[in-house]
Amino acid sequence: MRKVKMSNRQSRSVVILIGAGIMSATLGSLLKELVPNWEIKVFEKLANEGEESSNEWNNAGTGHSALCELNYTVEKPDGSIDISKAVKINEQFQLSRQFWSYLVNRNLIRNPHDFIMPLPHMSLVQGGKNVAFLKKRFKALSNNPLFDGMEFSDDPEKLKEWIPLIMEGRTSDEPIAATRIDSGTDVNFGALTRMLFDHLKNNNVEINYKHSVEDINRTNDGLWELKVKNLDNGQVEHHTAKFVFVGGGGGSLPLLQKSGIPEGKHIGGFPVSGLFMVCNNSDVIEQHHAKVYGKAKVGAPPMSVPHLDTRFIDHKKSLLFGPFAGFSPRFLKTGSMFDLLGSVKPNNVLTMLAAGAKNIPLTKYLIEQVMLSKEKRMEELREFIPNAQIEDWDIVVAGQRVQVIKDTVEGGKGTLQFGTEVVSAADGSIAALLGASPGASTAVYVMLDVIKKCFPEYLKAWEPKIKEMIPSYGVSLLENPELIHEINTSTAGVLGLADKELATVS
Repeated sequence: MRKVKMSNRQSRSVVILIGAGIMSATLGSLLKELVPNWEIKVFEKLANEGEESSNEWNNAGTGHSALCELNYTVEKPDGSIDISKAVKINEQFQLSRQFWSYLVNRNLIRNPHDFIMPLPHMSLVQGGKNVAFLKKRFKALSNNPLFDGMEFSDDPEKLKEWIPLIMEGRTSDEPIAATRIDSGTDVNFGALTRMLFDHLKNNNVEINYKHSVEDINRTNDGLWELKVKNLDNGQVEHHTAKFVFVGGGGGSLPLLQKSGIPEGKHIGGFPVSGLFMVCNNSDVIEQHHAKVYGKAKVGAPPMSVPHLDTRFIDHKKSLLFGPFAGFSPRFLKTGSMFDLLGSVKPNNVLTMLAAGAKNIPLTKYLIEQVMLSKEKRMEELREFIPNAQIEDWDIVVAGQRVQVIKDTVEGGKGTLQFGTEVVSAADGSIAALLGASPGASTAVYVMLDVIKKCFPEYLKAWEPKIKEMIPSYGVSLLENPELIHEINTSTAGVLGLADKELATVS
């Protein structure tokens, strides 16, 4: 890590947040409640907040709470189902609901139906082996208070009630089954990000759009100096801060590498792009009302689990199917074709090469996905909707995801990580968010983890306020089922999730 002398032309602040996405919005909002007098600055390369991974058209993670995602529950060699990851993610999502409810209760954000709506979450499988798996999964989850209210059915007539669009025209006599839980939600993280930044603007947070952070260096007195380019006029500015959070989606890795901290070495990134099919026929859209997840095909990465989702975007009911994976060397949708190449450094080249050798089947899968024609994509859609018509569906390019590559004890050198990870300096002065799903849905948990790692000296003093905002903070919900019921009831009331009629409005 190289240190530099402080520039004469500098602007100081206590906290700098890089990237105006859901993570920076959440961390900024938490810190504003904990220490209202701290000066916070935000730098965003694009013209508005929430335009990359957090944008509603780029973000597939619309309320991940493990209610329907089959890849969060693994069948062990003895045939039992490991639900530990599902429980963990569900508990993390509960923290998000509590913090959002706190903000709504205090009128810091308004109109929760602008970003969250009640929506059933379902898992759907076909084939005898998969049906047997789903039944075991249902039994394991339904005994857990976090998944109270989950139903299972392999009765085609019941499934016609739940998912008429999926069942219509289905001629196969192959066994089919689904689970359903009505307490799921659809979350528009683009809308939520914009609401949180409006709140921050109203509370003296300086947000600088069209400002690109070009470099990060440690100064002689221990501060972080950022070299920032104003994209409107080309002027270079210098800003220093005691604490820096890098929440720039796929763009976080290059900035983490520039910081020079030891914790950022031997880490690489593997970019994955995606496409969704979006229904343009309102009659078809009205026939489906759920978030329905299937099983990933053999060889497909976890982020490619097929799902047919009702979404609420711009107060309008939409229907999306996908994702179809692809490959682009860009780390951001608006990034450079040289992002991947530029991220290869002497300290991570062996890790990257090992990952490449290990993931040849994945690379082949991604190339095949890129080459799919629209008709081939329609064939995959018809596995969900047998009567789907090609003219009713358009293709939308989703956001970029950069999966973390690192050396691990379990996976060895060059292991591809499917998850969200915070990398922070030993002294807590800088932290960067890497990875993808479940990402946005667990933003509050992840940002509380940043606070815990980076501000340990304040944690004891802040704990009462954190518990006021998030009553289950520091408590295992699994061991307190009565608290689960209390939180679900209170957050559903504040966020308007108890009003079932609203979820049917298009």
